[in-house]
Amino acid sequence: MTRKPLILCLAAAAALAGCSKENHNIVAGPEGDGDGAANAAANAAVQLPPSIAASKVYRCADNSVAYVDWMSDDKTANVRSDPNGNPTKVVAAEPGKPMTGGGYTVTGNAAGPSIIVVRTGHASTSCKA
Repeated sequence: MTRKPLILCLAAAAALAGCSKENHNIVAGPEGDGDGAANAAANAAVQLPPSIAASKVYRCADNSVAYVDWMSDDKTANVRSDPNGNPTKVVAAEPGKPMTGGGYTVTGNAAGPSIIVVRTGHASTSCKA
């Protein structure tokens, strides 16, 4: 009966014998002059993409439907002609100007009751929310 505890104590002593008591310093990344120049990219200001401010469905005069996700920057929107389709990003130079991109031109904003949509190869059409 006394052999098992003795063997366990010897195994624990052998495992602890491999440990040293020296101080360990862990340095992440290359050692430099300490001013953080090597990490300048990580310290740069990060600008997040705009979030969706409103999502609206518009019925157009040509009997088509436009699904528009209006972004919080007031210069960007995502337009789809199918509710589950891939969005097309349209961007304006400044808020209030027509947004263009991917064959679409959208005039209007999320607060208004209607927009004007122009698609490549199609006539301009008025759409109401």
